[in-house]
Amino acid sequence: MATRLAVVSFLNTRPLVHALETGRIEHRFDLTYDVPSRCAERLHSGEADAALIPSVEIARGPVPYRVVPEVGISSRGPVRSVLLLHRKDPADIRTLALDVNSRTSSVLSRVLLQKRYRCRPDVLHLPPDAGRMLDRADAAVIIGDAALAVDTTSSRVIDMGEAWTALTGLPFVYACWAGRSDALDPEQTRQLIRSKTLGVGEIPHIAAICASSGQGTAGFYADFLGEKIRYDFGEAELAGLNLFFRYAHESGLIGYIPKIRFYAQA
Repeated sequence: MATRLAVVSFLNTRPLVHALETGRIEHRFDLTYDVPSRCAERLHSGEADAALIPSVEIARGPVPYRVVPEVGISSRGPVRSVLLLHRKDPADIRTLALDVNSRTSSVLSRVLLQKRYRCRPDVLHLPPDAGRMLDRADAAVIIGDAALAVDTTSSRVIDMGEAWTALTGLPFVYACWAGRSDALDPEQTRQLIRSKTLGVGEIPHIAAICASSGQGTAGFYADFLGEKIRYDFGEAELAGLNLFFRYAHESGLIGYIPKIRFYAQA
């Protein structure tokens, strides 16, 4: 029986699954696509065996999850697709609209506002429409493909990847493959790692495909996927994720600090 994988439907996940989608890797995965919040819900409820989940959801599962090593979606500096739009100076933000599709970035925005600006706004959850969100709140979190469409030259914007690295000196991990401890065997773990490796090598081709169906140029997508987004999960990414969990716990946004345990490759 195929292993059910829930995959985030955003552009930034394409290099992780391109080799699985195109048949370059033979596999026993059944891929389904959804927004980050729903991928997490699918995993938590048992609708998926493993999923590309927002990293904060590792702390919210019904059981301890394991994580695929060497693979993640992260940044070290500007990320471009995780934005905090604001109408007031950050220290004066009193209301914050959170994208209903977001989990990790919603927590990250509150951590950054508290740590950098001593600001604890009231929050509301809305669909990802920047104009409508800012009609109802002083600031708004926009992520993924909707964030890529934002004109950052005409908006007051905090790039949250850049802000995190400026605060901590570390990468930020937005998402990773996770599942119950017996969901992936070593061969499947290696396949997901190899899929990442092959996909990163195909970024120019993936960018050209995105340009043919999107609003940006191939150069824009190649810069985003090849420079802004990072797909490795090593010691620096683990340190950044552990620090994020600590800050989120200190802020009362997660109930405990999870210990990251990885799937075996052999």
